[in-house]
Amino acid sequence: MELPLREGAGAVQVSERTFGAEFKEPLIHQVVVAYLAGGRAGSKAQKDRAAVRGGGAKPWRQKGTGRARAGSIRSPLWRGGGRSFASAPRDHSQKVNRKMYRGALRAILSELVRQERLCVMERFDLAQPKTKLLLDELGSLGFADVLIVSNEPSENVRLAARNLAAVDVWETNRLNPVVLLRHEKVLLTVDAVHRLEEWLG
Repeated sequence: MELPLREGAGAVQVSERTFGAEFKEPLIHQVVVAYLAGGRAGSKAQKDRAAVRGGGAKPWRQKGTGRARAGSIRSPLWRGGGRSFASAPRDHSQKVNRKMYRGALRAILSELVRQERLCVMERFDLAQPKTKLLLDELGSLGFADVLIVSNEPSENVRLAARNLAAVDVWETNRLNPVVLLRHEKVLLTVDAVHRLEEWLG
């Protein structure tokens, strides 16, 4: 199959396997959830009654005081005591096979092609690292919310886009399913298309 170049005549030849795959929503959902779970810190921690300092001595004798019996001032019932069912650090990551991960990326890229949300250009660069120049260039292409992907993104483009919430610049090797789904349009350079075919093919 062919992907037409956005500017000028011509098209880039691509494999049906990478850019013409079937859309598999359950697979994409599983991979996206696993990717987001892997980014969680999992560092939440609270102290139970064993971890709170103090409370070694019994506050008062068991019988004869008229008060309720108590064994420690660090009981969860007491102010300053430990917490019942305290949270502990945990690992939220989920295992995803490499075959599944790449299959999800192929399904997302193929659906972007079918929805005409994926565009290909020979190269994308700016003369100066100016945000206004980038906005003008994207405006001429009809883009507002866009992900720009290249093997080695131009430093001028990277600097111009860093203050724009709706524009992201990514290297091909760092591409992931979450960032692909986040933007309305995806702009790939020709070298990025070839790298993706090598990686996902």
